[in-house]
Parts: sequence; C-alpha cells; structure tokens
Amino acid sequence: MERKVIADSVLVSNYINGNEKSLEILVIRHKQRIFSFILSKVLDREIAEDIFQDTFIKVINTLKRGAYNEEGKFLPWVMRIAHNLVIDHFRRNKRIPTFRNTDEFDIFTVISDEVLNVEKQIIKDQILNDIKGLIVELPEDQKEVLIMRMYKDMSFKEIAENTDVSINTALGRMRYALINLRKLIEKHNIILVN
Repeated sequence: MERKVIADSVLVSNYINGNEKSLEILVIRHKQRIFSFILSKVLDREIAEDIFQDTFIKVINTLKRGAYNEEGKFLPWVMRIAHNLVIDHFRRNKRIPTFRNTDEFDIFTVISDEVLNVEKQIIKDQILNDIKGLIVELPEDQKEVLIMRMYKDMSFKEIAENTDVSINTALGRMRYALINLRKLIEKHNIILVN
C-alpha cells in the first residue's frame, strides 16, 4: 500500500483550521533543509537552533493571524523568513570579542574575516533582493531601461537602439527610474546600508 504525501498547501490549510499535527509534519518535512541553510550562514549550531526556532515562531504567528498568502510556496516563504532572521542576527550582533595584544598573542589570529564577509554578503544579497522587488513596481519603459543598464550592462546608445528611442529619451527614462526608485525606497522604508 503506497502512502500519499500531503501537499504543503493542504497541511498549511489544515493547520490554520486547527489541526496542530499538520504543522508538526511541515516542520519535520523541511527541518533539515531550513536548519542547514541557517547553519551555513551563521556557522554556529546553537545560534542556528535559536534562529530556526524563531523562524517557526514567526511562521506560527503569521499563520494564526491569517496573514499567510503564499499560495503553495510554503518552503520558499519559510526560507525567506529564516534568511531575514539571519540578517537580523548579524545586524544585532556587531560585537567582536575584546582581547589585548601581547608578544605571544595577536588579535588578528583570532578574528576571521570569513564570518564578516559572510555577513556582508548576506546583507548585500538582501539589499539586491529588496531593490529587485522595487524595480517591478516601476513603469514598464523605466524598468526596461534600468534593467538593460544595471543588469545587462548596456550603454545608453545600445539601449536607445534596442528600445527604438533616442539616447536622450533613454537617459530621461533612466533618470525617472532612479527618481521613482528613491521614492519607492522611502515609501517601503528600505534601508540600503548595514
């Protein structure tokens, strides 16, 4: 007799409707992937466990509030929550242990740039994701020019040729795209620096 796998969306729906066991199944189903992701970023099992728990507390609160609307994309949604909590962790914990340099002890043998670089990369990735989300809200002609310039590294001459407009029009669209992007950044209260 073959066992039928219940879809995540059905389990989420069942949990929202009061079936606590459904959430347990979801946690067990995705624990390894989510936890591994968190651990790969923070490089500390204890911190990873805390962030994993915080992730599911946030998941439960969102589901109980009825604010979940990811239409069958449960795992990517949870991964995004975990990713944001990892970023929050790095932003909160800017402290470096204090040591005194002596002849036989050098602080630079203790501090590893690797962890700091991981943090910077995570924050940079988040900023790029935030920006991509805002670009979608731009008018089509501005979005097109911005993507060609920033993501495809095209010159304004190439953009003008590809979009069948003058270079001045392409420049104007880029200018308005940047102005509107700034407005969207303010509107959505997005911080672009760490």
